Amino acid sequence: MIFVIDVGNTNITMGVFDGDEIIAKFRLTTQINRTSDEYGLILTDLLNINKVGIDAIDTVIISSVVPRVMYSLTSSIKKYLGLTPIIVEVGIKTGIKIPIPNPKEVGADRVADAVGAYELYGGPVLVADFGTANKYDLITEDGSLIAAVTCPGLKMSANAMWSGTAKLPEVEIALPDTILAKDTVTSMQAGLVFGCIGQTEYIIKRMLKEAGLNKCTVVATGGLGRIIANNTDIIDVYDPDLLLKGLKFIADKNSKHK
Repeated sequence: MIFVIDVGNTNITMGVFDGDEIIAKFRLTTQINRTSDEYGLILTDLLNINKVGIDAIDTVIISSVVPRVMYSLTSSIKKYLGLTPIIVEVGIKTGIKIPIPNPKEVGADRVADAVGAYELYGGPVLVADFGTANKYDLITEDGSLIAAVTCPGLKMSANAMWSGTAKLPEVEIALPDTILAKDTVTSMQAGLVFGCIGQTEYIIKRMLKEAGLNKCTVVATGGLGRIIANNTDIIDVYDPDLLLKGLKFIADKNSKHK
């Protein structure tokens, strides 16, 4: 079994693959100050609760955009699972080419998304990942990640709006029935969600136009991706587990246990 872990700015998302099937998924809030023992206890408890035998796991892979978490997390895996995790970083086998001046600038999560999308849907493919930040990544037919656009995510935009104003309340991120809002809560929801849909449609169309692509599969993922994907025709597929699947593909390419 392969244990995949993605350390994001907001959450640590995890999954266990038995072959090509995800048999368990769980997530933690990302906290900098956890010790390796705390991580060890949490991970082993989560695996046990999900009836995943620790001895059945032969590979662990981690992608992370939060470097300060990595020492405690990797130490906990070595201590409690008895495995040295594969880390998604420059030099690892991914099957994706990154023809930019500094490949280190591309986050490990974006690489995993790109691998998942290219392996599952072929190229050209554009990934729209709606998380803490909204990320739009374009992968060509030959598997080259040639462009990346980054914007504030829905929650980040919402937090900025209600923390930076005196009278705007904290609201649920939800799609209102109409953009013709008549009260404060629905006006904020309309601005956030319809604004994100508009952002998504414009950015994707502009990326494909400048890349000279008439046909391209557009795959959405991320926690808030469903609300966007369900309300625009520009997205072809919503795959909530794209990043985890990408990590599994990378693990397959780098694991000694094939």
